[in-house]
Amino acid sequence: MSTPVNLFDLSGKVALVTGASRGIGEHIAKTLAAYGAHVIVSSRKAEACDSVVQAIKDAGGSAETLACHIGEMAQIEAAFAAIEAKHGRLDILVNNAATNPYFGHITETDVTAFQKTVDVNIRGYFFMCSHGAKLMAKHGGGAIVNVASVNGVIPGAMQGIYSITKAAVISMTHAFAKECAPMKVRVNALLPGATDTKFASALVQNPAVLKHVLEHVPMNRVAQPDEMAGAVLYLVSPAASYTTGTALNVDGGYLLA
Repeated sequence: MSTPVNLFDLSGKVALVTGASRGIGEHIAKTLAAYGAHVIVSSRKAEACDSVVQAIKDAGGSAETLACHIGEMAQIEAAFAAIEAKHGRLDILVNNAATNPYFGHITETDVTAFQKTVDVNIRGYFFMCSHGAKLMAKHGGGAIVNVASVNGVIPGAMQGIYSITKAAVISMTHAFAKECAPMKVRVNALLPGATDTKFASALVQNPAVLKHVLEHVPMNRVAQPDEMAGAVLYLVSPAASYTTGTALNVDGGYLLA
């Protein structure tokens, strides 16, 4: 009997994960490394990524730190130039870094919070995808996963501009998937539901808000960050070789309710 092919083997792949110093991004980085990828752990500050890199190395994986604020165009360009100079390729990109500086009624959103959210969650994702796809195409293609949100389908209360940007990420994913398929670059989106992270603390640490959220989650609990990693592993792996343009809900059934 022949040995089955490991459809999740990422050996020899170079992966970049943004917003990887904690939460969902940290668990995605560790999972990709566990399946053989060399992971470039990225966040705004290098020091914040170092402990994740060390944990990956301690577990026998391969990783490095790369500081990049995706809200700054010059830093995006510098990051991809550095990756190409050092590795000559990029096979996997997970756009996970995001911002949500305002929690309140949509009509009270000030222009500063609006612009910051758009700059990171839309402009940042767009040009990360653009640079990533072009670098991937030079070496036979690759896979991009954009971390969106269920809020991109059903706007979250008091999260207006954040929800709007996440809806844009879903549409962006479809557009890049369609136009990058001939480049052998697959582009998919992950839509997490409520997840127990520092980023989502305004939701999960407020009993009244959490109670309201869970009333709409059939599984009746929030997710743990590591529960998002398996979905991303699938989307970037050979197992998903014919999957592009999808938005994968990992939400405990929230979008069914």
